[in-house]
Amino acid sequence: MAKRPYRGGRSSKPAKKMNPNDLMGQFQEMQQQMAAQQQALAEETVTVTAAGGAITIVITGHQRLESIAIDPEMLNPEDVEMLQDALLAGINAAIEQSQTMAAAKMEGITGGLDVNSLLGGL
Repeated sequence: MAKRPYRGGRSSKPAKKMNPNDLMGQFQEMQQQMAAQQQALAEETVTVTAAGGAITIVITGHQRLESIAIDPEMLNPEDVEMLQDALLAGINAAIEQSQTMAAAKMEGITGGLDVNSLLGGL
C-alpha cells in the first residue's frame, strides 16, 4: 500500500499574503476620502428647534453655529432665565445632532473602524 502525503487539513491554495504596499495604498485612499468628507461637512448643516419652535438653530457638520433665530415673544425681560435655558437646550441638541451626522458620514468611509484610536489619537 502506497503512503499518501499528509495534507494537515490545509487548503491546496497557498494563503494570500498581505502586501504592505497594498495596505498603505488603501489607507491613503481612505485618508483622501476622509479629507473630502471633512470638507463636505463644513458645508452641511443641521437645523434644530427648541422651546416649541420659538428658537431655531442652524449648525454645520463642523459644529459651527451658523445662525440662531429667536421668536420675539421669547424676549421677555422678566423671564430671561427661560430664554437662557431654551438656548442651552437648543444649542446642545444642535451640537449632538451635528456630531451624530458627522460620525455617520465618516463611518461610511471607515466602515466603523475607530481610526483615531488606531492611530493613537493623532
